[in-house]
Amino acid sequence: MSTNLEPIPITSQKHDPAWKHCQMFKNGERVQLKCIYCGKIFKGGGIHRIKEHLAGHKGNASTCLRVPSDVRLLMQESLDGVVVKKRKKQKIAEEITNVNQVSTEIDTFANQMDANTGLHIIGEPDTLEPLSTLLVNREGMSNVSGERRKRGKGKSSAAEANALSVSTIALGAKRVNNNVHMAVGRFLFDIGAPLDAVNSVYFQPMVDAIVSGGSGTLMHSHNDLQGWILKKSVEEVKSDNDKVMAAWVRTGCSILVNQWNTQTGRVLLNFLAYCPEGTVFLKSVDASSLINSPDALYELLKQVVEEVGFKHVLQVVTNGEELYIVAGRRLAETFPTLYWTPCAAHCLDLILEDFAKLEWINETIEQARSITRFIYNHSVVLNMVRRYTFGNDIVEPAVTRSATNFTTLARLVDLKNILQAMVTSQEWIDCPYSKKPGGLRMLDLVSNQSFWSSCVLIAQLTNPLLRVLRIVESKKRPAMGYVYAGMYRAKETIKKELGKRDDYMVYWNIIDHWWEQQWHHPLLATGFYLNPRFFYSMEGDMPNEMLSGMLDCVEKLVPDVKVQDKISKEINSYKNAVGDFGRKMAVRARDTLLPAEWWSTYGGSCPNLARLAIRVLSQTCSTLGLKQNRIPFEKLHETRNCLEQQRLRDLIFVQCNLQLRQIGYESKQQDSMRPMSFEAPTIVEDWVTGIETFLDDDTNSDWTALDALSVNTMLLGPSNDEGEELGAGFDDYEIFNRVKEGDDENAEDNVVS
Repeated sequence: MSTNLEPIPITSQKHDPAWKHCQMFKNGERVQLKCIYCGKIFKGGGIHRIKEHLAGHKGNASTCLRVPSDVRLLMQESLDGVVVKKRKKQKIAEEITNVNQVSTEIDTFANQMDANTGLHIIGEPDTLEPLSTLLVNREGMSNVSGERRKRGKGKSSAAEANALSVSTIALGAKRVNNNVHMAVGRFLFDIGAPLDAVNSVYFQPMVDAIVSGGSGTLMHSHNDLQGWILKKSVEEVKSDNDKVMAAWVRTGCSILVNQWNTQTGRVLLNFLAYCPEGTVFLKSVDASSLINSPDALYELLKQVVEEVGFKHVLQVVTNGEELYIVAGRRLAETFPTLYWTPCAAHCLDLILEDFAKLEWINETIEQARSITRFIYNHSVVLNMVRRYTFGNDIVEPAVTRSATNFTTLARLVDLKNILQAMVTSQEWIDCPYSKKPGGLRMLDLVSNQSFWSSCVLIAQLTNPLLRVLRIVESKKRPAMGYVYAGMYRAKETIKKELGKRDDYMVYWNIIDHWWEQQWHHPLLATGFYLNPRFFYSMEGDMPNEMLSGMLDCVEKLVPDVKVQDKISKEINSYKNAVGDFGRKMAVRARDTLLPAEWWSTYGGSCPNLARLAIRVLSQTCSTLGLKQNRIPFEKLHETRNCLEQQRLRDLIFVQCNLQLRQIGYESKQQDSMRPMSFEAPTIVEDWVTGIETFLDDDTNSDWTALDALSVNTMLLGPSNDEGEELGAGFDDYEIFNRVKEGDDENAEDNVVS
């Protein structure tokens, strides 16, 4: 792109859908548009030409070869809609004209109207009426009917009637929609529901069901909800859960233990069961009286394993606190065919937390926060930023506060050029907030190359760890086959970025401190070993610890020694790509199929190893799941009435399982980015909470002045598959052997052929 192109923000007044897929620049006195997918610049033709470019319409513009298929379809529909709208308007006008010509009742009604009062909106009815009864244009209808009496079917009066009627119906449709939206808003405001409740996958089906019932539909009562509706919902959820549990025979499952500390001091343990078919909520237990006793905790874990069926359970995943280590290891002794596993997400969060404590990183984070705090506490500035970033927030929430520090720094790096263009624009110079202390500091930082260099380096050091965190929290694919490779890539990246051993060992030591138990965990090593994408990309010999972990899993998860011996032979077939493993289809599928699917498809000649591989590769590594603030767990454990407590247990059982279904549904959809929400303030509060200087200025906090958001995620680049980014090739034995400072001898001795 030419360097003399100046970015121009696209205002919220531009409603054409094509504006979300292009950028606008000023070149001298001319305005030019650029496709965000292929980078082609259009010097004329306006937004319509961009739309034709994206839609693939030949003639006025070349076809974009990089536009996503869903965007191309949207543009095609938009172009087609222009023609359809014209035809619809003509058809409506013709129908209304015909009605006007034969309807003497409307003429009579119109004659009674005051011809000088203009457009009159009739009061809101108790129930929604047809559009024609909601709006009446008194002047237009009396004039039209009067002209008909004078001149019959004159062309001029008919045209006026058509145009007026079309606009009346459009206004009526808008009014009806507004009524619906306001009714929903009043209901949510009244009950204090979180506003992102409208994002529920069950919201639109509820609306559709109400509409299909018609205006005479009677709503259920409170007794209905806590009676037969709840009872039927429990039955439906149990039926869905049975389908998920049926898959445990083939894939096994992981028991996940979530510990929640409530504001009243209670310690609640929520038990879930995960498999690729879905996650099932089992129960919630008030563990306040036993959380400090490893023996009592062990007994509780043992009870849950027995309820699920120990033959289905491959691992119990908890956080890595000492109490759980003791109870988990004792549990593994009681049930020889399962493992205790510390939560990978919790370990990663502790790593990122320690990274943020390093002086230079902490200083950079605080500098970046001064920018975001100023922006998010001044509506004028926030509007300007969102116009320049095409609706993207500069704070990117992650699953934890520590992770949010680094996702936001990475977002700032992505938007660096945009922010620099904004603070050097005339709009910023004219903005009164640019002269305030916060605005001047923001200008200094955004223009400071040293600040950006620090942000870039931090992003390069932490992005691989954030990728692993996204892998372990994702429901798109089981994480077990990817975590070991992800952590290898994280350490490899840090080493390459910093170069000197003294420099990168600072970060390696933090990683190894919190990840030590994971490095030695046989399940993670086996997941790496049995993932064909990584196994066949090993350029050297397999590290001894990796093979030992694989053999540990065989002995623990397969108690039958005869089957163990068969697996030992089948491992050689897998290692040498014998039979179906060596087919060209199987080789290509190493990079395209999920590991468990690959084994299911090509592992028929090694049935015992394939069964083990499918079970191991079908597991998760994290306890992340439910949203704590949505479920009335405390109310359940405070209730002393037996009947009411059982009813609450059923209610929570339904709520938790429906929430888990929604998480699974959303994970299967194409990644989308919603505007930042303040529903979970603890995640983003360090980045948006106003300091006293901001709060004293009451002229800047008018939230009603904020423009409507229109997010364009393509500005930040396409969302990539985290597993695909791990690549191939694992030949740095310093990483596998976790060499400590001053212990760099024999780094490559611990390998096997």
